[in-house]
Amino acid sequence: MALKVLFIGGTGVISSACSDLALQRGIDLTLFTRGNSTRPAPPGAKLVLGDINQPGDILGLVDGGQFDAVVNWVVYTPDQAQRDIDLFGGKVGQYIFISSASAYQKPVPQLPITEETPLGNPIWAYSQAKQACEELLFQAYESSGFPVTVVRPSHTYDKTLLPFHGGYTVLDRIIQGKPVIIHGDGTSLWVLTHHRDFARGFLGLLGQEQAIGEAYQITSDELLSWNGIFQSIADAAGADLHPVHIPSDIIARADTIWGDSLLGDKAHSVVFDNSKIKALVPDFKAEIPYQEGCRETVRWYLDHPEHEIVNQDLDSLMDQLISRWQ
Repeated sequence: MALKVLFIGGTGVISSACSDLALQRGIDLTLFTRGNSTRPAPPGAKLVLGDINQPGDILGLVDGGQFDAVVNWVVYTPDQAQRDIDLFGGKVGQYIFISSASAYQKPVPQLPITEETPLGNPIWAYSQAKQACEELLFQAYESSGFPVTVVRPSHTYDKTLLPFHGGYTVLDRIIQGKPVIIHGDGTSLWVLTHHRDFARGFLGLLGQEQAIGEAYQITSDELLSWNGIFQSIADAAGADLHPVHIPSDIIARADTIWGDSLLGDKAHSVVFDNSKIKALVPDFKAEIPYQEGCRETVRWYLDHPEHEIVNQDLDSLMDQLISRWQ
């Protein structure tokens, strides 16, 4: 009998690949979505339009207890996590919360990072909220048996997602031969995971009773420097790279949002130990190297000029930062 799964969302950067693979594997998949994503729902999925922030929209779906697993791809705050505890407690066999590897302590106390690495991001509010959600959900598991599984992706991308702050604005600078900012000296290590690779690990968790009450990180094992990441993108665009290295704290003084994502995450080297997910899902292996993945992303932008949008304010700020630093 096919596994019955409800995705709340399912058409985002990470979740779209999971939706596609779920259908390929014969899972009976329902997507509960507002229907405003630029990515269409995959053929074969049952589509129910609604808003999870209006709980009445979903009650009819879950009151019958027909789903083996529910995955909410759009939980970011403890209030939303508590809403889901109240909505799904006693009604589903498994609830999967999408957390973030950015919630681990920064600086990371020891490499490689495992699921036992302490949480506690001192900078980034996004990561702090994800940690608070985890704590609330695990408390519900301990107190009432709420069937939570926590998944911690790191930096996961698809063909539309460039890995740096500013997205296409930076790619445009590379194509135009303008200097681009790389934080620090560009040698810190980073991990980028293609969403199709992530999906293979993730789908293996669905319906797994031994995954309940546990956390799993799902990442590539490929280690990249930021210098190498930028160079790969320039190579994919057929352009020369003109890097300017600026300390992350200098960038943070000029742009808080950009700075928080650096000081709270990307400025720190990361190395992940994926032994736990591989033990439970033996066929999981990240096979798409970033050199290949970034060619897909650059090609997508060049083929979709309507998405080639330059943030003029950010572009100007980058010029100012480079001028001051040089």
